[in-house]
Amino acid sequence: MSHKFPIEQMPQLAKDFAAYKLTIQGCSQKTIDEYLSDLRLFFKFTYAKRYNVKIPSEFFDNLSISALDTEFITSITTEEIYDFFIYLSNERGNQSCAKARKLSAIKAFYKFICTKRRLMEKNPAIDIEAPKKKQTLPKFLSMEESLALLNAVENDKESKTIERDYAIITLFLNCGMRLSELVGINLNDLDRELRSLRVLGKGNKERIVYLNDACRNALTTYLLVRKSEKYAKINTNALFISKQYKRISNKTVQWLVYKYLTLAGLDYKHYSTHKLRHTAATLMYQTGKVDVRVLKEILGHEQLNTTQIYTHVSNKGMQDAINNNPLANVKKTQK
Repeated sequence: MSHKFPIEQMPQLAKDFAAYKLTIQGCSQKTIDEYLSDLRLFFKFTYAKRYNVKIPSEFFDNLSISALDTEFITSITTEEIYDFFIYLSNERGNQSCAKARKLSAIKAFYKFICTKRRLMEKNPAIDIEAPKKKQTLPKFLSMEESLALLNAVENDKESKTIERDYAIITLFLNCGMRLSELVGINLNDLDRELRSLRVLGKGNKERIVYLNDACRNALTTYLLVRKSEKYAKINTNALFISKQYKRISNKTVQWLVYKYLTLAGLDYKHYSTHKLRHTAATLMYQTGKVDVRVLKEILGHEQLNTTQIYTHVSNKGMQDAINNNPLANVKKTQK
């Protein structure tokens, strides 16, 4: 396995857990790294509390947990997990979202310990409820702002990658794909008529993304460049290529999105590639009259409740309902 996270710093059981999540359950490397990072802090905290190590301290910061054995890990109690979350709230200032992610890692780890390795009879994390997350509405671009963004790309006369960049922004705004999905597209993921393409989503799950006329037009123009003699000897099947003739990176896409947001005068809103995904979903739901179950499949969501946030974004329906109240035009009689 290729790790960005220094997995050699983890106990053996955590390494086994990571291998299971990656190879058996098909979790992404990003998810695995997040799990390991959260578990490392949890194990360090629990060890420090048991053996009176000062928190925070330089010793705590440099504390090695690689030697923690099965006996230590399987002796951790529900009360110690609660202590960890008190520490996260009081000392680290973690909000509900950050605490929920850490609890998810701990729950997944101890589920593996109990049900797959059968090293514990009682799961110490099983009855701990996730912190209630604050429900925030996704930020998105309006139709006018989306057009301004596309115009910013089209009018960038200094760009040497305008066809590529326009295709990228167009796919984000029309298809609602994730950054990792867009970066991972290969040439052979496109069908011959550019009616659809295949992306690899979360959990290594493939799905088909259908393309509209705007996407087909943008991709047709870009493919003339991508399949030109300039790129003929490149040893990669990637659709989107960097100036170094390699698969474009997440950071490069994030940079070019910010660049064009700035040119469109929208940078002050702190939009990102993920906000463009929200934009596509919101515009489809608001103006396309898309059923929420269809939108779920388009976005590649596991659960319908993840998609339903977009049903709360549009206030047009509520505004229409208020305006259609039979009392809407009743005004105070002037005397």
